[in-house]
Amino acid sequence: MSRQPTLLIVDDEKPTREGLRLALENDFDVYLASNKNEAATVLQNENLDLLLTDLRLGSDNGMEVLDLAMALPKPPLSVMMTAYGSVDTAVEAMRRGAWHFVTKPLNLDEVEMLLKRGLRARNLEEENRELKQVVAERRSLKNLIGKSAVLAKTIERIEQVAPTRATVLIEGESGTGKEVVAHTIHQLSGRPAAKFVIVHCAALSAPLLESELFGHEKGSFTGASQRRLGRFEQADGGTVFLDEIGEIDAATQVKLLRVLSERSIERVGSNHPIKVDVRLIAATNKNLRELVDRGEFREDLFFRLNVVKIDMPPLRARGEDIVLLASAFLREFAEENKRPIKTLTDEAIDLMRRYPWPGNVRELRTVIEHGVVMCNEAQIGVAHLPDFMNRQPRSISQSEGNATKEDQIVLASGNELNLHVLEQRAIHQALTKAAGNRTAAAEMLGISRRTLQRKLKETGYDGH
Repeated sequence: MSRQPTLLIVDDEKPTREGLRLALENDFDVYLASNKNEAATVLQNENLDLLLTDLRLGSDNGMEVLDLAMALPKPPLSVMMTAYGSVDTAVEAMRRGAWHFVTKPLNLDEVEMLLKRGLRARNLEEENRELKQVVAERRSLKNLIGKSAVLAKTIERIEQVAPTRATVLIEGESGTGKEVVAHTIHQLSGRPAAKFVIVHCAALSAPLLESELFGHEKGSFTGASQRRLGRFEQADGGTVFLDEIGEIDAATQVKLLRVLSERSIERVGSNHPIKVDVRLIAATNKNLRELVDRGEFREDLFFRLNVVKIDMPPLRARGEDIVLLASAFLREFAEENKRPIKTLTDEAIDLMRRYPWPGNVRELRTVIEHGVVMCNEAQIGVAHLPDFMNRQPRSISQSEGNATKEDQIVLASGNELNLHVLEQRAIHQALTKAAGNRTAAAEMLGISRRTLQRKLKETGYDGH
């Protein structure tokens, strides 16, 4: 049996209190109070659905009771009653949170109908809010397309951590969908309407990144003509997503550590701490633990970031998801380009399954968009896919003696396809296709020019 809705009646006149109780106790679990203090006790100790309070309570004021009710985590639906009705009083009561306003002498039947109508409206509002939350959660999870075991494990971890306030570190290769995961966590966090602010750390120099994150005061540096709020202040109450966090400099790491430990920031040019209520999600295509071991990243910051780690699997480890992802992208780009939705030929599917996807899901999106744009036939075939798809390395079962120079790169290290050699080949192909233009090559690879420069330096690339 469901419980009756709870109602607090506050009136300094006993006949009025008792009359209302007798009229309403069959449909409501009624509590009575004669003044503000008694009302405060009931409000604090009981989970109330409804409040019906008089405006004048002897030496007390019903508006003060209303204020106490509105300050609760879940305020009751409140109705103000008075014998001194006026438009000004009604407006003030509404402004302070009252749902409705009635004048004395009371019509008890009308009061009962009003309370029931208000309760139905409140329940409907809560049901709509819960439904919207469920729809938002389902929609956000649908962005993680696939049925592979590795993706299922990732989704399970996302669902576990999302409703909490824990800081999350997402590691994975470029293009695996780390930003999608971060946004999904925010949508499932319980406050999806709050701001989700993205900062691409590798795209900004150290001074600009510091100002971008924490803001600055007027005159704090040349060109600072006015105060600027940083991303942490802008996202107050929501989520900040720091992408490519492995690229931030040592000074910014120290300031970020303070945000995580003290939940406060200082604008550039100020020593005044500002409290912020922000959930932090960070992502990197590097192994932060290895950076710590090499002395390139603060260990204390790593521990603060690594409360919960989510590893995004590369697309080559999600072979059974490739066709599902391709189908979703086909629909997306067909609609975007006003083209009929087409399917892939068996040969195109086979090629996609064999291709190593160094650029991961981001590269697959590009390939499918290319196919949608270039195909004028009933199905998208191999001929409609980018040229580099047809120049992929031969199977590792192929003899090394018949392999081309590019094949030999992939067949290195004991005939194993490993991440390092695939990365080298992807960079080589991008630079070749971009005619040596490193900015264009970086865009093809889905990384920053700065990251590309570092990778070239690590491999000793001489530009030939």
